[in-house]
Amino acid sequence: MYCKRSSFYQQFTGVKLDKELSEKFKNLRDKIDAVDIKIVKLLNIRALYAIKLGAIKKIAGLPIYMPEREKEVNRNVLKNNNGPLEDKAVSRLYERIIDESRRLERKKNKENEKNN
Repeated sequence: MYCKRSSFYQQFTGVKLDKELSEKFKNLRDKIDAVDIKIVKLLNIRALYAIKLGAIKKIAGLPIYMPEREKEVNRNVLKNNNGPLEDKAVSRLYERIIDESRRLERKKNKENEKNN
């Protein structure tokens, strides 16, 4: 069986994989794709929780940006990081996730203000 992904790899690298490596390459890519789908689903669940928290913060008069909580999140994910990603990489990823969560909280709060 010819692997389209192997052909893609060959096109950009000039390296042709033998049949066994081609199949391993395809299998690993398929696994990465499956993990990516799970990550996106989990990120969207997390985003829904952030939206709900944002609404509660607004009602309670709390700021969206809560640096101590963000530090707590970072400590928690680093405590559970067993690699191979380095702690700095995990911290950078979570900075982006938290930034996007804050952005989404603000956006949804503004939309709710307009609708009320």
